[in-house]
Amino acid sequence: MILNTFGERIKYLREKQNLPQAKLAQATGIVREQISRIENGQINPTLDTVFKLSEALNITMTELFDYDVIGKKQEISKIALKPFVKWAGGKTQIIQEILKLIPNSYSTYFEPFLGGGALLFQLKPIKAIVSDYNLELITAYRCFKDDKDYRLMIDEILYHQKNHNEEYYYQVREMDREPGFHDLPNYKRAARMIYLNKSCFNGLYRVNSKGYFNVPSGKYVSVNAYDESLYNNLSTYLSLETISILNADFEEAVSSATKGDFVYFDPPYDTFEDKNNFTTYTKNVFGKEEQRRLSSVFKDLDNRGVKVMLSNHNTDFIRELYSQFNIRVINARRSINSLSSGRGNVEEVIITNYSTDNNHVDNN
Repeated sequence: MILNTFGERIKYLREKQNLPQAKLAQATGIVREQISRIENGQINPTLDTVFKLSEALNITMTELFDYDVIGKKQEISKIALKPFVKWAGGKTQIIQEILKLIPNSYSTYFEPFLGGGALLFQLKPIKAIVSDYNLELITAYRCFKDDKDYRLMIDEILYHQKNHNEEYYYQVREMDREPGFHDLPNYKRAARMIYLNKSCFNGLYRVNSKGYFNVPSGKYVSVNAYDESLYNNLSTYLSLETISILNADFEEAVSSATKGDFVYFDPPYDTFEDKNNFTTYTKNVFGKEEQRRLSSVFKDLDNRGVKVMLSNHNTDFIRELYSQFNIRVINARRSINSLSSGRGNVEEVIITNYSTDNNHVDNN
């Protein structure tokens, strides 16, 4: 149900941020009794009071009076979302550790290394700018956003699913070698990517130096590539006009971030010297120079007042790049790798430019 009074809006936003009335009063300089009367619809707040409340709740005054925004937040909060593909470096296994460190509030959410989208689908922000350098992956996300492409993509996925066998898998895999592949409609490329992800070995996405998908078949007798409930929910969420989906370099993807926004970087990880690591899911290698460039972007965002979080391997190189920021070490298990030696328990770091004490999840 869409909230229909200003007081109910304030109460809804306050409770979403787990803010007691006393803390909101302290943050705004408004006495607690007055906040209680505003929430109960007993008084109309002055313009100055509205401004103070919007600042404390980290929401613009326009959004505060926008019934549609609040209604969308309520609707989206009720639907279940999760990644529609397996992806190297996916955060599903450590999502609870990350959630503990999410800022209390933020305006627009940015994620320039989107991958499977585990954190995006957990937070479900109404305003987001997400990106990935992998065009095949982003094409699939864009099909979930476009109603016509979504319906055509589903039909194509079901066609692949029905015709699946070992020979058919390799026929579909070889499509990106054909001259006209990049001229195919988005829905065909998206359906191909999802089908291959569900039917390939270990759910691994890997391309060779020419950009051709080269993962062998998982040798499944049958494949279930379509989850009706999940896919419909993803389409509902990603079709929001306030969700932008880019295929851009990470620096370009966060160029519009301003004070009060939140950026989460989950780049291809730095490699351990003594391990085989899968960190390449496009034909472009993300090496030391790219890690250095990313750290420069992180520091620039910090200077602009943007809240920033970054995940990576716990290596000396990464710790040195981000030595001035908050670094927390966690244990993670990697299960997607072309080599069994690249799987198993590893140490990761979560780096933030803000205090993570008493943080909680908020979908502003």
